[in-house]
Amino acid sequence: MEIKSTEYLISSPEVENCPKGTLPEVAFIGRSNVGKSSLINMLTNKKELAKVSSSPGKTQMINHFLINKNMFWVDLPGYGFAKVSQAKRGTWTKMIWNYVEKRENLQTLFVLIDSRHTPQKMDIEFVNKLGEKAIPFTLVFTKADKESQKEVSEHVGQFKKELLKTWAELPTIFISSAVKRLARNEILAYIEALRAAYIPAEILKEKTEK
Repeated sequence: MEIKSTEYLISSPEVENCPKGTLPEVAFIGRSNVGKSSLINMLTNKKELAKVSSSPGKTQMINHFLINKNMFWVDLPGYGFAKVSQAKRGTWTKMIWNYVEKRENLQTLFVLIDSRHTPQKMDIEFVNKLGEKAIPFTLVFTKADKESQKEVSEHVGQFKKELLKTWAELPTIFISSAVKRLARNEILAYIEALRAAYIPAEILKEKTEK
């Protein structure tokens, strides 16, 4: 997949305010400060397409970008330790789940995991909840340049082992680094395959009813 054009569209406080789901869509989520914006910028070759911040909680709405004029990419608020009020955190949580459950054109939710750490309970619980709700997702382990290859491999292996306690098989997994541009081509090829295979919900419904 070659990124030929990128355009910021809108930041929405609710899924109902998002652009009409007429194009295939992928979204990015993870614990606060996991590197969502950095990954999006690396993939698109645009340094400031998604706003990057050293402080958690920078992304606070559902941010839509039009990529190559034929699909949407979405930067979602992080979950976890953002220094915001309990009420605000609750609002974000509701907004996130409304989005992933109602957005029919969502092809996959890229769940970003910080490869520097051993499996975190919050990440495991989030992934398991996606499974319970049958939400398609893909794992991306970020910041692979921050630790040795051995440590990253161990942490990824531990996460896989934890998932296999409740999952029959593992989802697609990428190990990435925004700094070293690791796995950029592989992730872009994966996104392009999803885009190419996209069938609008209304067409799927028609096929089911026949």
